[in-house]
Amino acid sequence: MKRILLISLTTIALHGIGFAQASGNAAYSQSGGNTRAKLNERSKHVLQPGDLPPSPTSMFLEANVLMNVKADEYVAVFGVLQEGGTVAECNQKMDATVSEFSAELKQLGISGDDVFVDFAAQNKIYGFQVTGSIAKEKLVGFELKKNVAVHYKDKLLLDKLVIGASKSKIFDLIKVDYVVKDPAAIQGKLMDDATQVIKHKAAMYEKLLGIRLQPPVQVYAEKPSIYFPTELYDSYAASESEEISSDSDRQKYTIQGARKSRTFYFNGLNADGFDHVTNPIVIEPVVQFTLYLKVKYEIEPSKK
Repeated sequence: MKRILLISLTTIALHGIGFAQASGNAAYSQSGGNTRAKLNERSKHVLQPGDLPPSPTSMFLEANVLMNVKADEYVAVFGVLQEGGTVAECNQKMDATVSEFSAELKQLGISGDDVFVDFAAQNKIYGFQVTGSIAKEKLVGFELKKNVAVHYKDKLLLDKLVIGASKSKIFDLIKVDYVVKDPAAIQGKLMDDATQVIKHKAAMYEKLLGIRLQPPVQVYAEKPSIYFPTELYDSYAASESEEISSDSDRQKYTIQGARKSRTFYFNGLNADGFDHVTNPIVIEPVVQFTLYLKVKYEIEPSKK
């Protein structure tokens, strides 16, 4: 039978979830970070029965604002694993590895106060002992896992941290946490922005509809949110490959697929759905602060 090969374009979009883009291997466990953030923002606008205007002479005005904020400091978390025949052997290897890594960190200007070692897990390792036709499990060793958290302020230092870790045979960068030192001040700025949006809309509706909105204004909803870069990384794998379409060829050949690499990128919220965005140009991962504000105005009765 004639062999028929079909060429198909396969683009697998795996939405996931901070170098100066830096996420860490936690991105492998994330999916739909940007989608989740968008859905959360949209859900704030859904009106419940109790959210509806209580009378024909009142109306709601809404403001949704976003601020992109660069982190002040960072915490990189590395995973360390050691195996041994005994628990004591695992601990000895682990102490040597952590000490070597700590020495590398000191050369980068990171003190012991900025490093913390977290005991993660200790497991038994089982293997098979084959006797005749019987494969019996037995204890063959132990596995020890610890996490090393490193606090630093210069975002460009991460590359050197990764290289220093590799010298100690540490190859697992778990995640990078982004730290904003004064979130209260940012929330205050967002409230100011939302207030200006509400006032602008009030003036616009008064002119458009020929009405007059009366004080006092009542706040019906105030919903802030914070999205960190580690949550907002997406990924995809793009490839072109051949496809064997005939049944006889699929039975004739054993297909060994090639490893297809995934690309990770920061995919934060954009201006869609927001009335105002502070620092809209994003060229590096940022912490995204949002605020949804809804207030109720009374409409002045017609003089007629």
